[in-house]
Amino acid sequence: MKKYKVGMYGGKFMPMHKGHLKCLDMAAHECELVYLIMFIGGDQEERIARDMPDDEDLTIENRFLQCYRAAALYDNVVVEIIDVTKCKLPNGEEDWDAETPLVLARCGHLDAVYGSEPSYAPYFKRAYPDAVYRCLDPERKELNISATMVRNMNKEERKEWMV
Repeated sequence: MKKYKVGMYGGKFMPMHKGHLKCLDMAAHECELVYLIMFIGGDQEERIARDMPDDEDLTIENRFLQCYRAAALYDNVVVEIIDVTKCKLPNGEEDWDAETPLVLARCGHLDAVYGSEPSYAPYFKRAYPDAVYRCLDPERKELNISATMVRNMNKEERKEWMV
């Protein structure tokens, strides 16, 4: 029997890498149903795309395929895309609080949310008060990788880390 009924793991996945997959694996094993949400249209995504315009691994289409490949490893993971272009603060930064209703409209009630950043805990507690925040390997001791590190690798090095 799984610990949680519905879980959510979301991100930009620019690109999706083995660290993301490890977190998704934990969610898939702990939840009856997991929503793997790829957020598009955020300010950080836009900056990365401007800085790396020719990086085919970072297109929305290829990121979706990366998420889909990861989800296909499990029978309880569903991929969703949520466009957050209109969820911005006056300074242009993403407004996660404005994104919350979009997530809840797709997922309904959440019992668990997944990530690897301890700094997300206050937001998740506020946004999804009934959900447990499952923070995997926040110090990156098990798998020392980040999307920033992968983006800085050459194509050959990336192959080892990407999904």
